[in-house]
Amino acid sequence: MCKRLLGVSFLVLLVGVLGACAEKDKLQDGSELINEGEFVFTASGEFKPFSYLQDDLTMTGFDIEVGEALAKEMGLKPVQKRMKFKGIVEGVKTGRADAAVASHTINPQRSKHVLFSTPYYYSGPQIFTRPDSTIKTTADLKGKEVAVAKGSTYADTAQKYTNNIKMYDSDITALKALSSGRHDAVITDFVTGKSAKKEGFKIVPQQLIERSEQAVVISQDNPALHKKINKALQNLRKDGTLKKISHKYFGQDITTQPE
Repeated sequence: MCKRLLGVSFLVLLVGVLGACAEKDKLQDGSELINEGEFVFTASGEFKPFSYLQDDLTMTGFDIEVGEALAKEMGLKPVQKRMKFKGIVEGVKTGRADAAVASHTINPQRSKHVLFSTPYYYSGPQIFTRPDSTIKTTADLKGKEVAVAKGSTYADTAQKYTNNIKMYDSDITALKALSSGRHDAVITDFVTGKSAKKEGFKIVPQQLIERSEQAVVISQDNPALHKKINKALQNLRKDGTLKKISHKYFGQDITTQPE
């Protein structure tokens, strides 16, 4: 009987300790963090120049610097967490990261599962081909083999024009395959394609299909953090930080809504 009571007491104590630990990570404004004092943000590290690996296996790039600037603006320590792009939204949903700063396009399907910040940059899907291709517009994609990144909205875009789609882990690997003679076209972010072309990929831009807005992804269970991130983004826009980071990687400002 005594042993049984002792066991119950231990469980009650354990629950109390765990509850206290959980409260530690809840900030005064109601936002919750995985680790106290840290902003754990995720990206793929496969999406140059937005996020890519350095020699020490840490990530750098436009998205990474935006994530670090957000952390600083919120008074938190930035902590990178690398995930495959196709698993990032689920990773945020299940609490493996506080947020994703990973070039996610705002769309209705994703909005059913996560919260989006205000856009931190503007882009859009574009067709890329090899220089000798006859493909110019979406009308030319019927029946053609189009490569896209897994988990990206560009897979949905491609499905509107062809049923012959090949998936890659990242946009860069898809563009590399196209450049080396595989597939008929790639649909990806126009900034990514432009950057790949500058690096020597044998590709040319064709029709810009539409405009899109990219935002930070936050769990639906964390509306206070969502509000805090939006405020931080507003400040980073106002003081020119976002514009400065954009010019560093692209030589232009992609953080301002186009006319």
